[in-house]
Amino acid sequence: MARYATIDVGTNTVRLLVADADRDGTYRAVFEEQVITRLGERLQETGTLSPAAMERTIRVLQRFAQKTEEHRVQEIFAVTTSAAREAKNRAEFLDRARREAGIDLVVISGEVEATLTALGVSHALGPDWCNMLILDVGGGSTEFTTFEQGKITGYVSLPIGVVKLTEAHLKGDPPSREELESAATSIRQTIRHVPASLSIPAAAILVATAGTATTLAAIDLRMTRYDGERVTGHRLSRKRLQELLDHLCSLFLAERRKIIGLEPPRADVIVAGTLLMREILDVFGFDELTVSDGGLREGILLHHLAHRHENKK
Repeated sequence: MARYATIDVGTNTVRLLVADADRDGTYRAVFEEQVITRLGERLQETGTLSPAAMERTIRVLQRFAQKTEEHRVQEIFAVTTSAAREAKNRAEFLDRARREAGIDLVVISGEVEATLTALGVSHALGPDWCNMLILDVGGGSTEFTTFEQGKITGYVSLPIGVVKLTEAHLKGDPPSREELESAATSIRQTIRHVPASLSIPAAAILVATAGTATTLAAIDLRMTRYDGERVTGHRLSRKRLQELLDHLCSLFLAERRKIIGLEPPRADVIVAGTLLMREILDVFGFDELTVSDGGLREGILLHHLAHRHENKK
């Protein structure tokens, strides 16, 4: 048995998973943590990662590196996604992560992100979930992946996410009706071509992963302490999403930070995330979505374990 760690540095959140892996490619989670650092803050406006955002993220990577030492991790697999893909100064950020935290980050494409996320989702939900449209709403990008009979059959990655939507459209506290409609219009225009470009499997269910989906499930379940096992498989209807959206939009930011199940640092972007998910349901014609706690960081681990297993044959 070997011990590995995976780190997912996203536009909004940095996630760590430490796990013990068997030779057959299975694993058991030992330690998990996530911290919102908002790496992609103002990226749309400036085209670069800000010094403050990089500093916040590097500090968390340093702490995560310390955690991996405490847990006697043998190898770390670390990736970064949308913000680093787009930033003009990503080389500076990658160099700082290497020098100051000792972590070699790999910038992955939208296609690789979608593929690894699908691996994590399918593992979390289990073999009975054969036909899925997997939705990964991030801070800077959103991935759609079709999964049929255990295989990935298509994907689309779009440069739209909760941080970008919030910064571009939802500036009021709380957001005004006009701001919400502006954001909704932008979402529809961005995603309207996606259903036609994907061959969605017959009887497919919509599965959503990442922070927005898991947070909405935690709010709906009124979780005082997050539990990924309870979140995985939780269903949210279109009607319930609208109810949650209406409630979130009625509150000032300070009030949203007090909602049970909602991390306070996510309170400013949860409206954009909920709106985005509602629009996706409408554009694709789904009545509900199923939530998966498993996603990219789990997929990173599964990919490396499968690769090592194949090499040993």
